[in-house]
Amino acid sequence: MTPLETSIALPAIDPLARIPIARRDWLRLMADLGIRPNKGLGQHFLFERGLVERMVRLAGVSERDTVLEIGPGLGILTSELLRKARSVVAVELDRTLAAHLRAAFDEVPGFRLVHGNALALTNDELIPSGEPFEVVANLPYSVGTAILRHQLEQPRKPRRLSVMLQKEVAERLTAQPPHMSVLGVATQFYAEPRLAFVVPPDAFIPPPKVESAVVILDVRETLPLPADLQPLFFTIVNAGFRQKRKQVANAIADVLQLPKAGIAAWLTTAGIDPMRRAETLSVAEWVTLTTSAPADVAAA
Repeated sequence: MTPLETSIALPAIDPLARIPIARRDWLRLMADLGIRPNKGLGQHFLFERGLVERMVRLAGVSERDTVLEIGPGLGILTSELLRKARSVVAVELDRTLAAHLRAAFDEVPGFRLVHGNALALTNDELIPSGEPFEVVANLPYSVGTAILRHQLEQPRKPRRLSVMLQKEVAERLTAQPPHMSVLGVATQFYAEPRLAFVVPPDAFIPPPKVESAVVILDVRETLPLPADLQPLFFTIVNAGFRQKRKQVANAIADVLQLPKAGIAAWLTTAGIDPMRRAETLSVAEWVTLTTSAPADVAAA
């Protein structure tokens, strides 16, 4: 190759150089953008760089990965993802924040911004067909569980979700019997969640009144039940928890309007004491109830 044919390497673009470091600089940026966090929407902007570095590291993001970030806000997590991932698709609903993110990262290779509502968009619309991806996001408090449900219930799911939520919600996602909830059962049907670490309120602007936590959910390649039995599974689970202070047999019978004696006999045959309460049942036990459901329950 002659000297004239030698290519000139372009300087690398550091995403971290495009966002503030200190809290006062974040406050100045928010003032310049005219942003006032909406507490009703659960908007609390993370500004501690060490926390996002830890979150991305525990998520296992590498240069081979495509990452979907939902609600990137001011872009501190986005900047770290762009340093580690092959590509980042960021979905932001707020018009002002979307404009800020474009200004900060549009020149960074691998960045794509989608201005829209993540709950109204499918993964097929966001990620190229056939491309594996994972979700890494600091989710707004007001829609965190709705976004999780939206992601887990789609036909095309991420391989993993690493998300920051209220600590109380994180504990419900990862709970075990006798502390289960509908949210915990539904989440663990689709994924194996684990609580990674707790985040203090002073890591946010403005500080929330509660602690947050990062949860990592490894999505199951094979679900515990085939698609045709999944609606019945959730019908039974929802019935059991609808009146959770009652014994599970009584709760299911009342909600499904079926004879209590028949429901109690069904649970007993499945190896479950009818006098237990819903929060004491594991996902595996709800699966057993579904596969052994009598005709009247299946038709309810």
